[in-house]
Amino acid sequence: MPEMIVNLDAPRQSAIRIVRTNLTDTAVSGLETFGRVVRLGLDAVTGLVTDTVRMRFQWREMLQTCWFLIAVTALPAVLMAVPFGVIVSVQVGNLIKNLGADALLGAASGLGVIKQGAPIATGLLLGGAGAAAIAADLGARTIREEIDALRVMGVDPIHRLVVPRMVAMVIVAPLLNVLIMFAGVIAGYIVAVLSQGVTPGSYWATFGSFTVVADIGVSLAKSALFGFLVVIVACQRGMEARGGPRGVADGVNAAVVLSVVLIVLVNLVISQLVAMFLPVRIA
Repeated sequence: MPEMIVNLDAPRQSAIRIVRTNLTDTAVSGLETFGRVVRLGLDAVTGLVTDTVRMRFQWREMLQTCWFLIAVTALPAVLMAVPFGVIVSVQVGNLIKNLGADALLGAASGLGVIKQGAPIATGLLLGGAGAAAIAADLGARTIREEIDALRVMGVDPIHRLVVPRMVAMVIVAPLLNVLIMFAGVIAGYIVAVLSQGVTPGSYWATFGSFTVVADIGVSLAKSALFGFLVVIVACQRGMEARGGPRGVADGVNAAVVLSVVLIVLVNLVISQLVAMFLPVRIA
């Protein structure tokens, strides 16, 4: 009887060991990937400084990437900002109306769009369109061994490919953020005036009273940080693509997913810090 019990427990113990090993390998692999992303980010920032000092920065590559990012994200940004501003205006407006504070709708819409909606929408757009395009481009170059050819010729791919894309993403992100803020606030204003019965003067008065310059600065800084994270993750996944076209597709998918997760987590941390050190106040 004891031998039978041992034999019955052996498969369960073996399964537990397999699960534990898989979890350990996954955790170690995740930490290694995180370390490579951090190292690539540091190398890219260092490369930007050295390229600028030595007058070797790839301006043409940067401008082409900027134009491409603007072309693929400008219209979707407006299409995303308009419904977001409308939703904030309608949902918050109904609550405020029940409390008898209709005049505060401008403040609620402004704070919602500027502090949260605009930077998150910017990060998601860049993470979806920008990260996918960059990861696909660098992944295809890696599969075709163009990255290895650059190294053989003595050209650092980080300086040649990563740095200009990083600068382009950091430049485009605040511009896209401003576009989303403008479209979202205007959409919220139109809905508030036409359907909520708010007077234009009270809307803009409360908007200007509660939305200060620091809020806009934080929003722009968040969008630039999101753009930096997105482009570093996309470049890392693209330059490590393996296994032919399937590997490129996997790299693109991983770049988009990791970018979205990073944006959500970083936004949560920044929102908590801003709430602690820059609380909402009347201007």
